[in-house]
Amino acid sequence: MAQTGLAPHEYMEIHELLNFKTICLAKSKMMQGLVFDEELKALMQKDVQQTTQAIQDIQKLYTQGHVH
Repeated sequence: MAQTGLAPHEYMEIHELLNFKTICLAKSKMMQGLVFDEELKALMQKDVQQTTQAIQDIQKLYTQGHVH
């Protein structure tokens, strides 16, 4: 039988990465409300955008790896 999709340990690693990025995103969004420096706020907003994109990319990888 040919193996398709990701191995179980790969799913687990992707899931852990997704959890980590989600926590980072929540922390960045929360910290934006505490920052008054506009340059730092802009950097944090860029981080939020990049992390959001990374989460979407990881979710695609995760769902594409499932065997249907």
